[in-house]
Amino acid sequence: MAKATIQYVCSSCGAKAPQMLGRCPVCGEWGTYEEEMVQSRQSSAVSRQLSASSAKPQRLQEVKASEEMRIDMHNGELNRVLGGGLVPGSLVLLGGEPGIGKSTLALQVLMQQGERKTFYASGEESVRQLKLRAERLAGNAENLYISSETSLERILDQVKELEPEVVVIDSIQTIGTEAIEASIGSLSQVRECAARIMEFAKTRNIPFFIIGHINKEGSLAGPKVLEHIVDTVLQFEGDQHYMYRILRAQKNRFGSTSELGIYEMRADGLREVSNPSELLLSTAREGLSGIAIAAAVEGVRPFLIEVQALVSSAAYGTPQRSSTGFDGRRLNMLLAVLEKRVGFKLLQKDVFLNIAGGLRVQDPAIDLAIMAAVLSSNMDIALDAGTCLCGEVGLAGEIRPVTRLEQRITEAQKLGFKRILIPAEQKVDAKRFTIELVPVKKVADAFRTLIKS
Repeated sequence: MAKATIQYVCSSCGAKAPQMLGRCPVCGEWGTYEEEMVQSRQSSAVSRQLSASSAKPQRLQEVKASEEMRIDMHNGELNRVLGGGLVPGSLVLLGGEPGIGKSTLALQVLMQQGERKTFYASGEESVRQLKLRAERLAGNAENLYISSETSLERILDQVKELEPEVVVIDSIQTIGTEAIEASIGSLSQVRECAARIMEFAKTRNIPFFIIGHINKEGSLAGPKVLEHIVDTVLQFEGDQHYMYRILRAQKNRFGSTSELGIYEMRADGLREVSNPSELLLSTAREGLSGIAIAAAVEGVRPFLIEVQALVSSAAYGTPQRSSTGFDGRRLNMLLAVLEKRVGFKLLQKDVFLNIAGGLRVQDPAIDLAIMAAVLSSNMDIALDAGTCLCGEVGLAGEIRPVTRLEQRITEAQKLGFKRILIPAEQKVDAKRFTIELVPVKKVADAFRTLIKS
């Protein structure tokens, strides 16, 4: 039997090298190479041969395809992010910072399954600790089975015996397999365990959730190797100083990656936020400068967010440009448009931007609201509290069309806003809405409208 050999693998992109390198020649990251044990084919205790029937090539026209039945997780936000429910036999990776609520979300979802048999295997907590955590969560634990185990072989044996409908493994970095000689949590162990779980899920048609840690750079530990293996990658994020948590799909073979779910962290677990606009908007914004309301869309969900800006004289030679929850490079672009196309001199001003509520928004339709908030703070003039804005700003200062405009208008109308500024190029039937629609062509036109009010 051949001895195990050592190779070095980049934890960022998965590139391999015969020796330790300081910088990865593929992705350019520094200090990402880790030692990995490579076993010979004869020493592997796992056979990965597919059945003869599935290995035969088939003509595409002869393959019978039907719509995949999905499992209702009895959790509206999770169903939305998954694309309508959990696909049987799929492998879902749930990642996030320590203490953000990954284990709480997974355990709470299993307790919401009612009559469906579920299984939670933890390599981090004992069964008593799991019991204490489950007691503070709302749900029915009658058909929930738990286990404290770090051996992948024993976990899969327990799954075979129980035959549950949904399985959670917490976490993949604490699980090891006897098939290879490497320490638990190493790159080779994580890859081997994930591959075996994927094979087991596909052959048994049982969906698995595996919880993954993140490294100091904020990406999933393990890392791209895990993301390539699994079917779906969910990122659970949010500022721990805020009560809101965002669930995003970074990869989804069975649905869209543009959806997000919003939760509120409470003492009794995570509560779904069905209408985030009411929670993200402050009621004490009237009369305050530097605040504008933007109509944003994430996925297919519209909601209104509060954009806050602070413009002050630069205390040092180089002015600061800082943004929280928004791309800093796009902020610099919008400030350049303000100077070139509108005439506001911000060269010697510090500009700070914040998206209230701890959210991170990538929708370009909030450009107009960001520029309005900067203008409001620079002139120290409060904007009308009953006005919200929607529009992407181009380099020429024009207001460009946005997606799902009617949904944005409906959301603003539902929350009691009296007026909304929209791109003039997009034609909307104003008779359908009670809110006043103000079409604007350029940024200067929008500012004149806001200042007059």
